[in-house]
This record gives sequence, structure tokens and C-alpha cells, in this order.
Amino acid sequence: MLDALSFGLFGKAHRSITKNQLINSINNGKTEVEVEFAVGSAHYKIHRGIKPNTFEIWKDGVLVNQDSHSKEYQSVLEKNILKLNHKSFHQIVVLGSSSFVPFMQLPAQHRRDVIEDLLDINVFSKMNGILKERMSVLRETSRTNQVQLELVRDKIKNQERYVVKIQKMANEHKASKQKEIDDVLEQISGAIENDIGNLKSSLSSLEHEMKTLDDKIRGIEKFDHQYAVKQKELNKEIKFYENNQICPTCDQDIDEGLRTEKTECAQGKHDKLQEGRTKVVLSLGEFNDKLQYLKKSHSDVTEVVNAQNIRDIQLQELNRRVTKLRAELAKFDEQEGDIDQAMSQLAEYNATKDRIMEDHIIISDNGSYGLVIAELLKDTGIKTKIIKQYLPVINKLVNQYLQILDFYVSFDLDDTFKETIKSRHRDMFSYDSFSEGEKQRIDLALLFTWRMIAKMKNSVATNLLILDETFDSSLDADGVDNLTKIIGSMDEDSSVFVISHKGAILDQYFDNKIEFVKDKNFSKIA
Repeated sequence: MLDALSFGLFGKAHRSITKNQLINSINNGKTEVEVEFAVGSAHYKIHRGIKPNTFEIWKDGVLVNQDSHSKEYQSVLEKNILKLNHKSFHQIVVLGSSSFVPFMQLPAQHRRDVIEDLLDINVFSKMNGILKERMSVLRETSRTNQVQLELVRDKIKNQERYVVKIQKMANEHKASKQKEIDDVLEQISGAIENDIGNLKSSLSSLEHEMKTLDDKIRGIEKFDHQYAVKQKELNKEIKFYENNQICPTCDQDIDEGLRTEKTECAQGKHDKLQEGRTKVVLSLGEFNDKLQYLKKSHSDVTEVVNAQNIRDIQLQELNRRVTKLRAELAKFDEQEGDIDQAMSQLAEYNATKDRIMEDHIIISDNGSYGLVIAELLKDTGIKTKIIKQYLPVINKLVNQYLQILDFYVSFDLDDTFKETIKSRHRDMFSYDSFSEGEKQRIDLALLFTWRMIAKMKNSVATNLLILDETFDSSLDADGVDNLTKIIGSMDEDSSVFVISHKGAILDQYFDNKIEFVKDKNFSKIA
């Protein structure tokens, strides 16, 4: 019966066996359980089976949505409907001598789990679990944030060094180029700049004058030649009259007077021509001297002009160099755009750092809040505060039930769920110090205390109580009577099942009896 009920509600056996061991080894299948119960006005039916595996929750005849995973479906049953888990089920609903582990024999953490379920404060444990996950994510986020912060700080340092470097290089190059420009301009300003236009005009005038002189000399030389030709003719005529007394053409005698007259006339002309030639020669000498002077002046002016032309070429080269240097200097001005871009990038890095710092502050604040909340959600935090409020009630109820069971000791649980038991209010004992019968009285007192606390807190309100061979164990006759008194004092709607082998001994205490027998290796109701 207990295995069926436990499997139906929680999907696991009451005893320490596997789920597959619930299957009957004779037919090896068709393990099915149906549990019906009511929560308030709602009627529920749980259907669960093995081979085939089935799990259904019915509410008022309607199947509850099964879209979720089987574990989530079971969680819906335990948290939203039963409000009871398997561990609490064995502390509040079932008290047995077989696989039951009494509260006092549970480890401290398991004791805490039972109390938290009863007081409905396990939500703080769930909150603590969620907080741990969030704090883990927060720590990872914080590490990532720190790495990002270090990276952006490194980028800022490198960018600042880069900006300083390119600014320094730009300033040095600009200063160097400007100095070159200034040096070249100084060379240009210090250069001798003659009036090349006037010099060229003078050269042209000299050339014109030289040409004029040259033309005159040529004219004079031409006249001199003509004079020489005429002198030659006159000399020939003079010699003719001097050497010939007879005309060679007509063979007539030439008159002496005529010869003298002709000779003197030719000589007179010859003398005049010679006088003219002398003047021409003098003029020709003067013109040649002047021409030589002009040629020398022309040569001097030509040299100055050529020198000035060379200087002009040099000046043009210097001007071209200045233009080139200024263009290069302008490029540095354009490179200021690179500096502006670098400064803009630096500003972006600083803005990114500010954003990361803001995130860092938020993460740090959340971490601080998380640490405070973690302290509150620890077992020593809010839960302990709540448990401490209920401990006096728990200890009072336990001692009341111990008195009903005729076990007169002072039982006290502290906030670590460690018991202190005083006999005769002076001798200190622990749970293990007592006999099995006395231990069972303590277990029963705690069982009923948990039920009362659950009812007070309305965390686990159930009218079902199952005592598995409790009467068959270490209780003496007085213990049995006292236990039945407690059962009899329970609410009228309580359903108490006592599983026992004593049979007729307990008949007087109960109204109904269900007897199980084995028939052909199958358990059945007799």
C-alpha cells in the first residue's frame, strides 16, 4: 500500500528500492496506480504506470496540460498541488519502522530541509540558488568588464602615445621645412638681381650701332675700291701718254702739248683720288676703332646678360624649391587631419572607457547588493530568524506530545536543529541515549508536532496519517494507549491508517480494517 501510494504521488517507491523493482516479477508488467484526493473543492486523480510508462494528472475530470517534461510535470504536482515532496511525505504523512528514517536520525542539513518545507521557507533556498547563479554570471561579467576596461585603457595609452608622437613629428617636420624655406628665401633676397631688361636693351642698341658701323665700313671700303680702280685707270692713262708718242690705234703722232695736258689732267685727278682715299682710310680707321670698342662693349654686356640669365635660372630653381617646400609643408597641414582623426579615435576610446566604468560601477553595486542578499539568504540569515520564531512553538508542542505519551523529559531544539534533552530537568541526554521505546515516543511527538506546525503554517495541510508497524515495534501497552489517545484527538476528517501485524489487539481501537494476503504470488485485499 505504501509503495503504491508513494509511487503514485512521487514516482518512486516508499522503500529503498528502484522503481523497476516495483514491477511484479510474475507478469513482469502492467504496474498501474491511481490515487484520488481532494484539495479544497478540487478533485484530483493521479494515474501512473510502468510498462507502459504513464503519468497523468486529472483535475475535476480534465487532464492537466502534459506539454512539459516529465520532471516539470512532477514538479507541478509536488509544488502546486500536493505542496509536499517525498522527504516531507515521510516525515509528516508516514511513520514507519521499515524504511522510515526518524527526524532525529537525519543529518543536520536534511533536518533543515524538512523544517524549511514545513515552514514554507524553502523559497529562500531557491532564491539563494538563483542568486548564486546570478552572482556566478555577475562574476563572469565582472571579469569580462575588467578585461574590457584593461584593454580600453591600453588602447588609450597607446593612442595617447601615438598622438604625441605624430604631433611631435609633424611639428619637427614643419619646423624643418619652414627653416629650409626661410633659407632659400634668404638666398633669393640676397641674390644680385640686375635690370636684365635694360641690359638686353643696351645689347640690342650696341648690336644696332655695330651693324650701322659695319655698313658704313663696308660703304667706305667700297668707295676705296672704286677710288683704287679709278687710280689704276688714271695711272694707266698717265703711263700711256708718257710712253707713247704715236697713237697705237690710228698710227698718228700725238701732240706733245696734248700729251702734257692729258698727263697733267690725269695726274691731277689721281692726286685728288689719293687725297680722297687718304680721308677714307682715316675714316675707316676711326670706324674700325669704334667698331672694336662696340664689340668689346657688346662682349661685356653679353657676359653680364649671360651671368644674369644663369642667375635667373638659379632664382627660378630656388623659387621652384620654395614652391615644392611649401607644398610639402601644406601636406603636413593636411596630415593634421590624421591628428584630428587620431584625437577623435582617442575620444571614442575615452567614451568607451566611461561606458565600461559605468557598467563596472553598476556591476560592483550589484555585486555588493548580491553579497548583502546572500548573507540574508544564508542558513544563518532570514531562514534562521524565521525558524527561531517557530522554535519555541515546536519545542512546546514536542514536550506536550511527550507528556501525552508519558515521557517526561524536557526536549529542546536549537536553530542548528541539535537537540538537548534533559531528564528531571537537570541531566543532559541526547537522542541516542534513550531506549528504542523512548526514541519512538520522541519520533511520534515530532511527527505530530510537524503535522501541527504544517497545519498552523498551512504549508502542508493533510488529513492523511499512515503509521507503518508503529504499534508492532518498541511501544509498550501504555505507549499504545497514549498513541491511540493522540490519534483519537485528531480532527474528525483525519484519515489514519495503521499498518500492523498485531491484528485483534488493535481491533478495539479502530472502526475499519483492511486485510492483505498473498495469493499465488500476488498481494490482494482479503
